[in-house]
Amino acid sequence: MVCILEDTSKVQGLFEGWEETLIWSCLQKVMGSIYVTDPENPRSALAFVGCFGFFAGEPDRKLAENKPEGFAILVPGSEEWASLLESCYPDAEKATRYAIRKDTRFDRERLRQEIDRLPEGYELRPIDAEIYDLCLQDPVTRDFVAVFGSRERYLELGRGMVILKDGRIASGASSYTRYREGIEIEVDTVETERRKHLAAAACAALILRCLDEGLYPSWDAQNMNSVRLAEKLGYELDHEYTVYLVSSDKRTH
Repeated sequence: MVCILEDTSKVQGLFEGWEETLIWSCLQKVMGSIYVTDPENPRSALAFVGCFGFFAGEPDRKLAENKPEGFAILVPGSEEWASLLESCYPDAEKATRYAIRKDTRFDRERLRQEIDRLPEGYELRPIDAEIYDLCLQDPVTRDFVAVFGSRERYLELGRGMVILKDGRIASGASSYTRYREGIEIEVDTVETERRKHLAAAACAALILRCLDEGLYPSWDAQNMNSVRLAEKLGYELDHEYTVYLVSSDKRTH
């Protein structure tokens, strides 16, 4: 039987060496959950937050088949887990993501220069209660705040910056998730507003805000465009990794 693990220290070792802040969010019980089939002596574990699931330990079919409902991005911790996920989800799309190093030393002046390049007619704003509600109105910006579940929780734990044009969000960067020491950045731009330097400016502003608060702004890239943006801001590519995109009639995001 699959259940949520209350004492997450029991699976700390299973995720040892996995430099992934979404896993840390689950282990620290800040956001998300750890699922196991043996809560007393777990040999397998699934860390799930947002729409991301990370499988560690010994491959366990019951655990693999019992992902939370909705669209999911499943990340195998080994070749054996990858084979099991392919067996459980034969229609899943196999994709590549790009892990970014977690020890970036940022150049603050360089980041301020990116903000200064914001075009005229655009306004940079932090995500407050008003902007939170605005984010939920568009699928493009919903993930800026949605994983936190409520306005109150986002305002407590989340951090975000958006760029407005004519009162509407054109682009933004926000905390997809939060762990004790920092955030995982989510960035997106409305399609008609792309290639105007908006995402770079929003990300630079968010990174500076995090640095001022002693938080680390972690980055994980969906594609090479995201990698190039990250490198422009001072990050470095670490490695590629494989994920499985599992569709559903009901998407969570």
